[in-house]
Amino acid sequence: MTDLSPSQRTWKIFKRNKIAVAGLVFIIITLLVAILGYLIMPDSTPMANNMTIQLSIKKPGSTFMFLRLRKPEPVDTVNIFRKMLSGQPSFYHDIPITDYHFAKDSVYVDEYIGTEDKPEKKAYLLPPSLRRGVIVFKTFWLGTDVYGRDLLSRLLLGTRISLSVGLMAVIISMLLGVTIGAIAGYFGGWIDATLSWLMNILWSLPALLLVIAISFALGKGLWQIFIAVGLSMWVEVARVVRGQVMSLKQVEYIEAARSLGFSNRRIISRHILPNIIGPILVIASSNFASAILLEAGLSFLGFGAQPPMPTWGSMIKEHYGYIVMDSAFLAIAPGLAIMLLVYAFNLVTVGLRDAFDIKSQSTRF
Repeated sequence: MTDLSPSQRTWKIFKRNKIAVAGLVFIIITLLVAILGYLIMPDSTPMANNMTIQLSIKKPGSTFMFLRLRKPEPVDTVNIFRKMLSGQPSFYHDIPITDYHFAKDSVYVDEYIGTEDKPEKKAYLLPPSLRRGVIVFKTFWLGTDVYGRDLLSRLLLGTRISLSVGLMAVIISMLLGVTIGAIAGYFGGWIDATLSWLMNILWSLPALLLVIAISFALGKGLWQIFIAVGLSMWVEVARVVRGQVMSLKQVEYIEAARSLGFSNRRIISRHILPNIIGPILVIASSNFASAILLEAGLSFLGFGAQPPMPTWGSMIKEHYGYIVMDSAFLAIAPGLAIMLLVYAFNLVTVGLRDAFDIKSQSTRF
């Protein structure tokens, strides 16, 4: 089957690896969830931070009745694109209740204040013209966290944080790693020795400690995490690119390009890098998984995105103490999300490695 183009051979090998395709499908679904964001979340308030302290740590599937009252202060209505990006502040104040009845211009409710406490009887002024839709039911499909927030909404929003950190970290690491690795491998000599010494020094440092050190220098915040994780991962890319460039720079077509007077920049960018795109994509996919793990570790240690922004690592940090209790789902749910997403990227990495492995292609075809 030598008549197939490289792209056709790549897709054919990728299709044979059905597990890798399953990982790719999972990543696409996760990406759609991250893009849609607040549009598909049960709690569409900014940061999914709508707290109902009375409903702290409720089991998955719990359903409660609420009295929905309009907030007295004005709340702006945002358009669909702004809602998708940053959410819509709630127009209502939801009060959990166990029973209610209307009388004249008021509604009398038994307000829920806890499982072991008796409901508190209260009355709210509510004319008959405003009673439509004031009693609603909510189901918390994954339960609520320690602050009474919808766990499913925060888990879905955490997808956006993890993927954005992975994407930005990979972009930063690719730009630095490909540039430095190509320069070191192509020019050799003292340039290669100096850059290789720098790479070896950084390679010897634990990634998490390096990220924490950079975070201390830059401060806490989401953009600081992008930069810190990206700066800690470029060494792997540079080492791979350096080795690939060193093996290609002596081949005939590179020598021909030099004899034609092409500049070193053009030879590297147009003749060498396009021919090593396979290994670059493999290491990029692997770094994406590593970035997600690093971000989760930083958030767990308190150096990641700051509350109330939901991240999977911070969700585990807030609830890991409940693992030994009957509410282990609070920490298990974000832990499973991290495991599945990282596993999916590892499966895609294996598929890409097989697809760009020329020797294995020659045996299969």
